Amino acid sequence: MSLTVIGLNHETATVTVRERLAFPLATLPDALISLSTQTLISEVMILSTCNRTEIYCIGDASSVLSWLADYQHLDLTEFASSLYQYKDELAVQHAFRVACGLDSMVLGEPQILGQLKKAVHTAQCQHTLGRKLAALFQKTFAAAKEIRTISAVGENSVSMAAAAVKLANQIFPDISALNVLLIGAGEMIELVAPYFAAEHPQHLTILNRTLRRANEICHKLGNSAKAHLLSKLPDILAEYDIVISSTASPFPVIGKDLVEQVLKKRRGMPMFFLDLAIPRDIEAQVCELDDAYLHTVDDLVSIIQHGQDARKQAATVAEQMIAEKVRQYINWQQSSHIVPLIRKLQEQGELNRQRILAKAQRRLRKGMPVEDVLNRLSHELTNALLHAPKRSLNKDGQLNLELVSAISHIYHLEQ
Repeated sequence: MSLTVIGLNHETATVTVRERLAFPLATLPDALISLSTQTLISEVMILSTCNRTEIYCIGDASSVLSWLADYQHLDLTEFASSLYQYKDELAVQHAFRVACGLDSMVLGEPQILGQLKKAVHTAQCQHTLGRKLAALFQKTFAAAKEIRTISAVGENSVSMAAAAVKLANQIFPDISALNVLLIGAGEMIELVAPYFAAEHPQHLTILNRTLRRANEICHKLGNSAKAHLLSKLPDILAEYDIVISSTASPFPVIGKDLVEQVLKKRRGMPMFFLDLAIPRDIEAQVCELDDAYLHTVDDLVSIIQHGQDARKQAATVAEQMIAEKVRQYINWQQSSHIVPLIRKLQEQGELNRQRILAKAQRRLRKGMPVEDVLNRLSHELTNALLHAPKRSLNKDGQLNLELVSAISHIYHLEQ
């Protein structure tokens, strides 16, 4: 099958490494084309989220690491120790675990399944998802749906969105007296926004490069939320106490210098920053400033652990189900390779049947007794069936024990 998964995640790599290996949505199509044309792999899909970057491929994956280093303008030694690599059956198992949320920072979280489906769709659009990967993910999505339902692995989980509010509460216990600014209008901001809106802040604003998506989220939240263009950020940042950012920008949208100027205007009033983007939206040096509290996705871990015991029990059930689903998938894969052989055997048997039947019909037309025709037909059919195994056994006059065992098993001659 030659299926390989190469990647890193929140457990194997720091946010600094993850952001350098991330593939922003805008560059993902180009990366897929580049990888499929510059290596010996025949199929490829790339999954890139805030917590992981993974390459799923079919074929010779020996050159994928060097391609990854070249494409991301990095030395392989800078990230090689953070990588994991799975092949064939282990790769299938990993895909199933990822889809079920068992490999996520939030155990059982549902967002990863949607992200995985989007990544598969992108690969399909770039024609880098062939028959084998398509079949793998079709089985993966079906298995994930069943496993999540039966095992309840997603229940009792604290989402990243809920954890973001809890983290902000550590600095500001009462969000209702504050102003909240959300930067971006992607999936993560759409998930976070309702949680902060539920705290009834004084003002809640969403900034985005275009107003359409920001307005859509604001409409869902109610009349209190406002949308503005991202270009207004330098002018209004000082008005906000809590800033959550998650854009697809390859470069920071908030720099240390801007925050330093804003803090002077606020005259000692603290600011809470949460950067949920990979690559990061907020320069890491912001944390060096007094009254600026900067956090990243990695800081949500301790909060997310709440309710972990209940989810671990469900995860045990899910792992058992995954093991069975992987076994079924491997059996299905193996049987799919046997189908052409069975078809050829069937075709060959049919040709022999037709040839021998034609002989019998000619004999009948010549007036040969039916009993004699049937007797000859049965002998010729038997000889046709046994000719190939007998010839193989007598080939070169040498005993092939494996062949003897196989033929004995096929014809039930073990005794």
